[in-house]
Amino acid sequence: MSKRIAILGSTGSIGTQALDIISKSTDFDVVALSAHSNMVLLERQIQNFKPEQVTITDESSYHDFLDNNKYQIKINLGIDGLKEMISEIDVDIILIAIVGIAALEVTYYAVSKGIDIALANKESIVTGGELITSVAAKTGASILPVDSEHSAIFQCIQGCNNKEEIKNIYLTASGGPFKDYSLIELEEVTVTQALRHPNWDMGEKVTIDSATLMNKGLEVIEAKWLFNIDTDKIKVVVHPQSIIHSMVEFIDGSIISHMAMPDMRIPILYALSYPQRTQTNISLNPYHMEPLTFEHPDFRRFPCLQLAYEAINIGGTMPTALNAANEVAVQNFLMGRVSFTDIPKIIEKAMNLHLNDIIYNPSLQDILHVDRILKEMLI
Repeated sequence: MSKRIAILGSTGSIGTQALDIISKSTDFDVVALSAHSNMVLLERQIQNFKPEQVTITDESSYHDFLDNNKYQIKINLGIDGLKEMISEIDVDIILIAIVGIAALEVTYYAVSKGIDIALANKESIVTGGELITSVAAKTGASILPVDSEHSAIFQCIQGCNNKEEIKNIYLTASGGPFKDYSLIELEEVTVTQALRHPNWDMGEKVTIDSATLMNKGLEVIEAKWLFNIDTDKIKVVVHPQSIIHSMVEFIDGSIISHMAMPDMRIPILYALSYPQRTQTNISLNPYHMEPLTFEHPDFRRFPCLQLAYEAINIGGTMPTALNAANEVAVQNFLMGRVSFTDIPKIIEKAMNLHLNDIIYNPSLQDILHVDRILKEMLI
C-alpha cells in the first residue's frame, strides 16, 4: 500500500527533488502540495501528481491561480490554509520543506495532531526545538530529519537504546567555497561567488548559510533537540569531500559513520520510506573515491558557527534572535546591501540587543513575537 505524502514547499529545492524521486517509485501517493508563488511549476506538479488539495501561501498568486483554476481540487490560502489542508486530508507523513521561520507554525500544528513529519526546515527546530519535540513526545508524532547530516546521525544510532552510550556526534561540513580564504579575501566575497557551493545543489539561503558556516551552527542546535544530546557532545568537522555526512562516536571508542553521494534525494527518500528503504540508482563507488580528509573549523574566520553555539548555550529565545538576524543579514547580502563579513556582525548585534529580553520555555506566540520584533529592529 502506497504511503500518502503531503509536500509543503513543493516548488523549492527540496520539494522538487522529493517529487523527482517519488515519480520513480510506486511506494508513494502525493495527496497534497503547497507553494508560495511559483505557479507555473505548481501547475505542472498538479498535472503530474494529481493531489487532492493544494495550498498557496502568497495571496496575490493565490487569487491569480484561483481565477484560472481548471482543476477540480480545493485550493487553500496561507498558513491557515495549510493547517486546514492538514486537518482535512488523510496523510501518512508530511514533508515540510518551507523555507524560513514561516514553517514553524505549521510544523507545530502537524506534530500537535500526531502526524509524522519529514523535516527539511531548520528554522522550526532552531527556534522552537524544545516546544516542538515536547509536543511530539506527547502526541506520538515522529520527527524524521531530512538534512543529510541529521539523517546520517539518525541512521548511525539505530539500535542504540541508551543515549548515554554516545560520546560525541560529529557533524561534517564541506567548508563551503571559502574554506581557505583569508580574512581579507572574505571581505571581498561577492554574491555570485557565495552562491557557488562546491558539492551541493541548494536554495540561495541555505547556500549562503553554508558559505558562512551558519548552516552548520543551525545544525548543532537542531541536533541538540532532535537527538536530546548535550551541546558539548556535538562537534563540527570540516570534510571537504562531503562523502561522510556525519559520524557518531560511542563510549567504547567505536565510531560509526554514514557515507553516501552528496545528493539530497537520498536523505529525503529515507525519511519518506522509514522504517523501510527504497531502491535508487544513486550509488557511491568506494573504488573511485578520492582520499577523505578532516579538519577543525576555523571559528575566527567563520564566527557564525561560534555564535550558534553561544545562542544554544544561552537558551530560551536566543536561538530565535540568532535565526531572525541571520535571515535578515543573508537577505541584505543577497541584495547587495551588506558585505559577506557583515553577516556575523549583524547577528552578534541582534543577540546583544536580545540579552535582556530572553524568554525561557517560550510558547509558539513568544517565538513568533521575538522573531518579528528582531526583524523589525534590523530592517
